[in-house]
Amino acid sequence: MYEKQAVDYRGPVGSPEQVVLLDDDGRAIGVADKATVHGASTPLHLAFSCYGFDREGRLLVTRRARHKATFPGVQTNTCCGHPAPGEAMEDAVRRRLAEELGVGAVDLRLVLPDFAYRAAAGGVEENEVCPVYVCTLVGEPRARPDEVESVEWWSWEAFVAAAGAGELSPWAQLQAPLLDARRRDWRLVPPAESPPHISTAQLPAEHTGEPPEYVQYEDASPAHPAETWIRRCTQRTSGGGH
Repeated sequence: MYEKQAVDYRGPVGSPEQVVLLDDDGRAIGVADKATVHGASTPLHLAFSCYGFDREGRLLVTRRARHKATFPGVQTNTCCGHPAPGEAMEDAVRRRLAEELGVGAVDLRLVLPDFAYRAAAGGVEENEVCPVYVCTLVGEPRARPDEVESVEWWSWEAFVAAAGAGELSPWAQLQAPLLDARRRDWRLVPPAESPPHISTAQLPAEHTGEPPEYVQYEDASPAHPAETWIRRCTQRTSGGGH
């Protein structure tokens, strides 16, 4: 049984998928159609990565569909996506697992709340604040072919080795060693650390505090913080809903 049912935030049939745009301090500043965002100079936006395991501890590794605009055909973690404006991050993770792979998630845990990266290939750039989750998958994967070309079950050790050899997506190459270093603590992430319910209708709060380093890939641009975004959004949205 799932801990929580996925919620559909896609809007009316035919409406474009939207992503949440962020400023250089990681504050929500607006929304944009996903189809218009990714290009040679992609604006910073909000995303997530999820690593889904079976009951035997094997990781579900996916190969991205070859027609995708960013990093087509590469092997990567179980699922990535973007929360819709006003959608809670955990709801977004569950929604994408259901949409792309036909699976549910239990024991969904936030492991890397402050991960962010920038990566480019083929003239298309990713530029994301991207909290990282792990979970146990429920159900037999049924990959959606327009999103996922194929799926395989790997040992965690094999995935970490492939990341170190540069054989995976750039974000997985960065995330795998960070996750591996925290592997013993995966079940110890307190619920209070979960990314907040985001409302882009609210004006951003004043930035306070020192941001952490922004994880970079193939780029030496100025740092973008993420940890302070988590704290600010928690304060900004603690009293409201959608």
